[in-house]
Amino acid sequence: MRICFSLCFLSLVIGCYSPERKCQDFRIGTFTYEALVGTEILTTTFVRTDTLEIDYFQNKSDTSSIRWINDCEYIIQKINPKNRAEQKAIHMKILTTQNNTYLFEYNIVGDSQKQKGTAKKIN
Repeated sequence: MRICFSLCFLSLVIGCYSPERKCQDFRIGTFTYEALVGTEILTTTFVRTDTLEIDYFQNKSDTSSIRWINDCEYIIQKINPKNRAEQKAIHMKILTTQNNTYLFEYNIVGDSQKQKGTAKKIN
């Protein structure tokens, strides 16, 4: 009986937990994102407005348009794609927020394979 009560209580506590999602705090600003490429950690800085995102990576910049679906999801698409792969839109979704960082997942629109990352707001 005690085990049954403990399991019910634990399920209730875990089921009621919802991660913080203050997506509005991350809609506009300057952010950094670090990714492991091979054995090297590479950093991208990006500036996001309500309708544009400008990425700065290895002394080059690239501009994309943004269309917000809701407070935590948006579609991003390069304005001047250089090849066929860059023409594809990407769906971005903020999963959780904490202090000045957010965890997100993204995938090419129409593709089910998702990847995750963490961005940090610096301004």
